[in-house]
Amino acid sequence: MKHFRILFFLAGCMTVIISCRKDYEVIPLEKVTIEYVFDQDDSLGTYANKFLNNIYAKLPGGYNRVGGDLLDAASDDAISGLVGTSAVSQLATGAYSSYATIGDESPWNSCYSAIRAASLFVSNIDVSPVKEKLPNGASIRYAWKAEARFIRALFYFELLKRYGGVPLMGDKVRELGDDVQIPRSSFADCVSYIVKECDAIKDSLRPNPVAAPELNSHRATRGAALALKARVLLYAASPLFNGQNIDANNALTGYASYDKSRWQLAATAARDLINEKTFGLLSNFKDVFITQNNKEVIFFRQGGNNTDIESTNGPVGFAQVARGRTNPTQELVDAFPTNTGVPITDATSGYNSNDPYARRDPRLAMSILYNGSHWLNTDLQTFQGGQHRPGGAEPGTQTSYYMRKFMGNFENATQYSNTSHDWIILRYTEVLLNFAEAENEANGPTAEVYQVLKDLRARAGIAAGSNGMYGLRENMNTDDMRSVIRNERRIELAFEEHRFWDIRRWKIAQQVYAKALHGMSIIKDGPAFNYNVVEVFKPVFMAPKMYLYPIPYDEVVKNDNMRQNPGW
Repeated sequence: MKHFRILFFLAGCMTVIISCRKDYEVIPLEKVTIEYVFDQDDSLGTYANKFLNNIYAKLPGGYNRVGGDLLDAASDDAISGLVGTSAVSQLATGAYSSYATIGDESPWNSCYSAIRAASLFVSNIDVSPVKEKLPNGASIRYAWKAEARFIRALFYFELLKRYGGVPLMGDKVRELGDDVQIPRSSFADCVSYIVKECDAIKDSLRPNPVAAPELNSHRATRGAALALKARVLLYAASPLFNGQNIDANNALTGYASYDKSRWQLAATAARDLINEKTFGLLSNFKDVFITQNNKEVIFFRQGGNNTDIESTNGPVGFAQVARGRTNPTQELVDAFPTNTGVPITDATSGYNSNDPYARRDPRLAMSILYNGSHWLNTDLQTFQGGQHRPGGAEPGTQTSYYMRKFMGNFENATQYSNTSHDWIILRYTEVLLNFAEAENEANGPTAEVYQVLKDLRARAGIAAGSNGMYGLRENMNTDDMRSVIRNERRIELAFEEHRFWDIRRWKIAQQVYAKALHGMSIIKDGPAFNYNVVEVFKPVFMAPKMYLYPIPYDEVVKNDNMRQNPGW
């Protein structure tokens, strides 16, 4: 086997090797070779497992990762609270090119680095004679190999949704001197590859619920493979790639024509996981994000017990300093219905613009902090000049709103304390919504589609009503149900890095970004408040090229077979 350097291997692994393996010479870390990791005498697979854990560490984390902001602050759901130009605002205005990177939203190199690491693992793990067995008697080595393949498939999807078709590298790990003039594979081939990988590994991955969750809850499981497959097929069936390809004759950017059966494939894939009944809805929506090992979480990136989310996104104006970085928009606030499930624009909703946060969907208060919200044992003052929107050098929120989602239960506390902040990559609610969307497009608003929405609204605390419809209209057609499902995704999955991609795959970004974004200007007048909607930000979308990211300039220059995306 060839020796080659593993520059990304954990330094901690080398420390273990030096201290525990007397038969190996102590050598510099940069000269660690593959044989040190995948050792035919290592029956415990100690070093191989460390290598795999390093691959897990490459998983994307969504908390304030784009120059200090959430990706949703580049959609119509939020804006950055940073004073001045932020990386995420550049992303929201198209101020980027194939030459420039935007915060952490330039994933070509990081994704391919992870793909290469996973392929190294897949190609070499069979050397390690790992003796540990899974409960079903299979060697744990096979589960590890399947986990690496899952992570690789996930990173290919991260590339696919940004760029369209990308080069598929297979299991071959290329070295310096190898031919790397590899063309992009078609969008269809990339979808097929990811789906086949999920199918191939699902029975080798650990089953759900995972054994010893205190050790293994972070690992990719059978449920993760099924959920990823359902997500990939949903994207493939969506308008941007299925029927509204930005370059109809370009196989790299989508399919040549619409095929309704793609929706059916996506619905079936989501139903497969639902029918296994290994996941479910947690009774309290707020606790999904701060309770580890709960039944709604399918796959996550390990975070830690800390106060990072609170100190980055919590309201300003408290003794415990926070930066108020994520400012939800009025557009998102208005998307939440009343507590009867009726849109606030409906004449029968009972919505009162002079008391706009009363009698609303409980998910509003569990996702967003607004004027009068109880937080840190204080009623928030986000009116002009209020304690939590003071103006001056520390202006506070630009919209009068702060993000509440993902934070601990600090309504009645006096200070923040450590809270679990894992980044959830796949959760059961998304699978339900993926199914509802795909099933509606394939077969119309069936009873199953209605049931998904009823279940989500019941969990949220919306009143069932005398007809048990939770505010849903009976006998909706496909178009009407599509609007309802899209709005339900928006409020249920807010700030979870779905809205930014949803408005692109639905191919409505051009219409969404054509409108200014708003916040609320609140003036305190004695004991009363005057609420006025005001413009806070104007996004820009230069369609159609912005539906896909540009291939990095360096990749196009060094690879004669690399085609750039249209318009870039």
